[in-house]
Amino acid sequence: MIDLHCHMVPAIDDGAPDLETALGMARCAVADGIQVTACTPHIFPGLYENTGPGIREAVAVLQVEIDRAEIPLKLTTGADVQLCRDLVSGLKSGRILTLADSRYFLFEPPHHTAPPRIEDQVFASMAAGYHPIITHPERLHWIDSHYETMQRMAKAGAWMQLTSGSIVGRFGKRPQYWSERMLDEGLVHIIASDGHNLRNRSPLMSQARDAVAARLGEKAAIDMVLTRPQAVLDDTSPSRLPDTVGAAKPTGGLGFLRRLFHPA
Repeated sequence: MIDLHCHMVPAIDDGAPDLETALGMARCAVADGIQVTACTPHIFPGLYENTGPGIREAVAVLQVEIDRAEIPLKLTTGADVQLCRDLVSGLKSGRILTLADSRYFLFEPPHHTAPPRIEDQVFASMAAGYHPIITHPERLHWIDSHYETMQRMAKAGAWMQLTSGSIVGRFGKRPQYWSERMLDEGLVHIIASDGHNLRNRSPLMSQARDAVAARLGEKAAIDMVLTRPQAVLDDTSPSRLPDTVGAAKPTGGLGFLRRLFHPA
């Protein structure tokens, strides 16, 4: 699997506080079947003043430590980007990182209040040649009253990324409900861990992958944890990728997934 959203870099945001935790998260990810992790610290003006060059340097340092510890995990760069007025210019200048220097970037809406111009920002970034991936919409406090906003953005071409823990109920019934609804409506493109620590936000994806396989079929699950994430790393045009699917009868259980991700 490939995890495109993880706060593993130590002491840079609200993720891993130190190197020991970061290495523990890396071991946890590998044990769960993750082979590549995008390190995506917050870029949040006024709170986490991270920039592209600083994130690159921190990820390179962490990769050295992971290699030294003989943990078979490959890191790539990215950022969890909050809504800001200079989003497009920041992407163009490199101050705001895309995922693995591709056209794709993680776009994090505010958690508590629906921003009035979020669709304008999303569409402006797409018009500039970038491809936003909306992070954890199922966990936003305002999704209940603005779900149509998510539907419109997805139908216009923006991608939706669910947090793996939401799918399996780790954030409670409400995020799980919205996760399942979005899956059933064919609005979900990516599953990622959004891992922050080793206590309650570990970088785990396999349980959610299996839940999606049981709900939508194995191919849909593989598309969300491997096919589309690899296409992001390769900067493949979204037009060349498989369409999302909604609720369907399971296609043959989990046997193929277990063989693929947990070989004997």
